[in-house]
Amino acid sequence: MKTITAKKNEVEQKWLVVDATDVSLGRMSARISRILQGKHKPIYTPHVDTGDFVIVINCKKVGIQKKKLTQKIYHRYTGHIGGLREANLQEMFDRHPDDVIRLAVRGMLPKTKLGRQMLTKLKIYPGPEHPHEAQQPETLKL
Repeated sequence: MKTITAKKNEVEQKWLVVDATDVSLGRMSARISRILQGKHKPIYTPHVDTGDFVIVINCKKVGIQKKKLTQKIYHRYTGHIGGLREANLQEMFDRHPDDVIRLAVRGMLPKTKLGRQMLTKLKIYPGPEHPHEAQQPETLKL
């Protein structure tokens, strides 16, 4: 029996739409990261991008536990002395709800060039409308 490895030009990539309304942030992010990597396909190859495109709509309505809103803290560094900035999940979610989902998915992807390429296939929108109707996306039920 031969082992088959996927080639970049042979991979067929679909577009999927995920509605984030009342869905747990962690469970949704884990499922999205598997789809972006292509682990849900039998042709999965670790060194080739075999994943699909994912569109997340209604990201403002994602389900987050009350306790997590105050306890989870995001850190970033400006590059200057004393430039450590901290924000809890509530502040981040109020300002940029799409960044909260993007950071959660990014943490579950490989930390390589291929992982960064996979993250570009994630499209996040705060409302129910998105500009990708021409790709005829399928609805993914979580």
